[in-house]
Amino acid sequence: MAQAVQLVGAFLILIAYALAQLGTLAPRGLPFLLLNLVGAVVLAGSAWHEEQWGFLVLEAAWALVSAAGLVGRRSAPVTG
Repeated sequence: MAQAVQLVGAFLILIAYALAQLGTLAPRGLPFLLLNLVGAVVLAGSAWHEEQWGFLVLEAAWALVSAAGLVGRRSAPVTG
C-alpha cells in the first residue's frame, strides 16, 4: 500500500513537470502548483510514516515552496 501511495505522489509531481516542459502548464500556474503541492504532501506523509527523514525534508520543502507559490498567486495584483 505504501508503494502505491508513493507512486501516486510521484506521478502527480512528474506529470506537472512534464506538462510544464511541454508548454502545456505554466510553471507558476494554479494547476502546476496544485499538482506539486498535493504530490509533495502525499510523499511527505509517506516519508513520515516510513520514518525516512531525508525524504521527508525534501518533500516538506517541495510542499512549502508550492504553497508559497499559491499564496503568491493569491496576493498578486490582478492585471488585464
